[in-house]
Amino acid sequence: MNIIYMLLAISVFVALIFFAAFILSVKKGQYDDTYTPSVRMLFEDEIVKEKDTKSIHKATKEPIIPK
Repeated sequence: MNIIYMLLAISVFVALIFFAAFILSVKKGQYDDTYTPSVRMLFEDEIVKEKDTKSIHKATKEPIIPK
């Protein structure tokens, strides 16, 4: 029975070590995403479907005809 208590204590200790390592790596910026913001401007914006078929395009002042 004593071995179970010892193994439980060791496993909690190891878990605390891994948790502390995780917290330190988050604070040091290990998981910061530095790549995505630089390429975000290359992606197209989502296309919004027009609800009103009689709406007018703002730039050309022509009616929008759904396809």
